[in-house]
Amino acid sequence: MFEEGQLYSPVTRREDGTAEVHLSENHPGRNDPEYLARRGQIAGAALSWTRGEPIPQIAYTEAEHEIWRTVSSELAPKHDKYAHSEYLRAKHALTLPTEQVPQLDEVSALLEPLTGWTYVAAPGLVPLREFYGDLGGRTFNSTQYLRHGSQPLYTPEPDIIHEVIGHGNQLASPRFARITEAAGQASLRLETDEAMKFVADVFWFSMEFGIMREHGEVKAYGAGILSSYGEMDEFTHMEHRPLDLADMGTLNYDITAYQPVLFCAESVDELEGVVGSFFETVDDDLAAKLRAEAAAR
Repeated sequence: MFEEGQLYSPVTRREDGTAEVHLSENHPGRNDPEYLARRGQIAGAALSWTRGEPIPQIAYTEAEHEIWRTVSSELAPKHDKYAHSEYLRAKHALTLPTEQVPQLDEVSALLEPLTGWTYVAAPGLVPLREFYGDLGGRTFNSTQYLRHGSQPLYTPEPDIIHEVIGHGNQLASPRFARITEAAGQASLRLETDEAMKFVADVFWFSMEFGIMREHGEVKAYGAGILSSYGEMDEFTHMEHRPLDLADMGTLNYDITAYQPVLFCAESVDELEGVVGSFFETVDDDLAAKLRAEAAAR
């Protein structure tokens, strides 16, 4: 069921129509029947949802709200220490709730007036072109489940904490939101899967795991770092390289481990000028040229 390097747990339909989530061997909820049933219930709501209808409302339990409260409380001082000011300004503008898990339509109601973005529900993995195509329309596909309660500060897969605290706060920045939208619009121009993967990998090393200098320190702006309690303690010790599109689009990485190589922008202006401009102009030929440049090094 799992493929190498897969980020989200697969979701299938049983013969009776209910959803089943297939957790990886290392998932802390793998042997918890109650958690497995809950994950299936939440995934089933997204599977049964049709675009244009109201987004599924999840009746979160007190235990799930407690996970959200714990993570929100623990991430807050880490953000103050490690997050770039552009992310912090956006976070303060968005004002996500910290005491209960928000519904996705609540997140949209907070976010749309700031940057025009909205959220929709996804059961888990969304096909690459569909996911990026929606980004091009300022729409973010988000899961609605929470990580296992035994390890509230760890998850082997993206959950609503990553999608909303990580990406939602990021998308409340008009500058970060424009870069993300440009990545989505790029996908609509690309014909080859190789070019699409190149764009997705540049996105991984920027909007997911990007870092940036500010006042002589290295700060994080990537959603993957800023939604991870452990990653924030580790990213300053990793290898930091300057922005290099050929490198960013071809470097192999392990999604299940802390990222050992990160690409550091000197400023938001540089991020927009290098990564943002790339997303705005990339086509199949440019992606192939950069891939060949990386191979020739």
